[in-house]
Formats: sequence, C-alpha cells, structure tokens
Amino acid sequence: MNDNAVHVRGLRKAYGGNPAVDGLDLTISTGEVFGLLGPNGAGKSTTVEILEGHRTRDAGEVAVLGRDPGRPDRPWRSRIGIVWQNDVAPGELTVRETVRHFARYYPAPRDPDEVIELVGLSEKADARITALSGGQRRRVDVALGVVGRPELLFLDEPTTGFDPAARRQFWDLIRLLARDGTTILLTSHYLDEVEALAGRLAVIARGRVIAEGAPSSLAGRAGKTATVAWTDDEGRHELRTDSPTGTVAALGRRFSGEVPELTVTRPSLEDVYLDLIRGTEGSEERPS
Repeated sequence: MNDNAVHVRGLRKAYGGNPAVDGLDLTISTGEVFGLLGPNGAGKSTTVEILEGHRTRDAGEVAVLGRDPGRPDRPWRSRIGIVWQNDVAPGELTVRETVRHFARYYPAPRDPDEVIELVGLSEKADARITALSGGQRRRVDVALGVVGRPELLFLDEPTTGFDPAARRQFWDLIRLLARDGTTILLTSHYLDEVEALAGRLAVIARGRVIAEGAPSSLAGRAGKTATVAWTDDEGRHELRTDSPTGTVAALGRRFSGEVPELTVTRPSLEDVYLDLIRGTEGSEERPS
C-alpha cells in the first residue's frame, strides 16, 4: 500500500439499518487526481467523510496516507487538506487575516499571500469575508484547503459559484498542485471539470463502485458507437457507426480531400455517467 494514498477494501456504513456504503473497494495512487462521481444518496459523501476521519465506519479496511483515518491524530491531519462544501471562514476577518490564521495550524504552510494570489483574491486580500460574493468566499475556502501544503487534498464541489473564468483559473491551480505531487480527490457535479482534471475516476451507486477508469474509457466509452456528421448539397447528414475511421476515409475519397463541416463524436462522459446511474438514486439518510 506504500504507493497508494488511499486504500479501501470492503467499506461498510449503515444508518438505521439501511446501508449507505455497502462493501466499497477503492484505491487512489499517490500523486493522482481522482474523481468520485455518484448521484445523491449513492454513498459518496459518507465515503469521503470516512476517508477524512470525520465519520466512523462499521466495517472494512481503510488506509489514508498509510494511517487508519478512524484513529486520526494531529500530525496525520496536518498532511491532508479539505475544501468543504460549506463556508468555513469567519466572516469578521479579512481574507489575509483568515488565511494567515489558518496557516498557523500547519508545520510547513505555503506563504499566505502566495495562496491568496493563487486563488485570485489579491485585490480582495484586505476585504472582510462578509463583504465578498459567494464565488469569492468559495475561493477563500480553496485557499484554506491548500495553505497547509497537503499531501492529500479533498475537494468537495470546489467550484460551486465560480464564473467560467474563475473555474479555469482554479483548474490551473489544481494542475499546479498535481505537478507538485499532491494527491487530489475531487467530487463535482461538473463532469467537464472531472474530465479536465482527473486521470481516473470512479462512479458510486447504492454504496458500491459500479465503474472505474480513465474518463476517456469509462464503461467502454472509447469503443462506443460514434456519430459521423457532414454537409453536402443535400444538407446535413449523420451516420452512427462502429468504424468511424473507415467512414471518414470513404468520405475523404468522395469529396477528394476536405469533408465539409465534418465532425466525429462519441458519447460524452455525461452520457456514459447517466447510463450508469439510471435507476440507482437513493438516500443515505445520514445523521447530522
């Protein structure tokens, strides 16, 4: 397990006799950006909370950074970072005061001003948290998650409330952290975000992993039927085919080179994901 930041086998957790996590297996390699997807009630939140050390498990083998998160201590907690789904920053402090305050909890934090710049809040560094927009407060949450220079970073819906430009800036930050060797576990309802950032992902439904792999090949996505479309004098044409390369070659010969408005598409990650979870929605019924 030395090469794995997260190792889970047979994880189980039930609430009131109803299983929320039901024999889940999961492995995340050190330095990997890993996406975790699933519908509401699938067991995703419970799983992540157990990995973070914030919820106990009923059964199963779990190691996070080589330690059992069910018995967390301060040195272990200093090695992980969490971007919570809800605001955690005290509203009466400024952005700079908040990041500096949280940096003191860690043995080797990043420079607070550098972190503020990384999340795009340099111009708001001296503004109070209460004066920020929702998207700006979300950036503060990201800053607090990364200021401790974590080995493993949990990102729970990190770009909720971000505008498109801010989301792309955040993606650059995640890629920078990944290049530095940070292991990242990302949960997001933005499938384009997961596809852009994650090298691998898993889909959870009814407390189990039902599919796992690279975004480009999840559930056989790369081999699924493609749609080849083009335009000629008679209008727009579409052809569903399992051999798009041959179709494009034939069109190239027909048009003696460039095929007008040619597109070749396969099912998107969203298409594959929706097929996988169809009929699996449930409820974890988690206690507070």
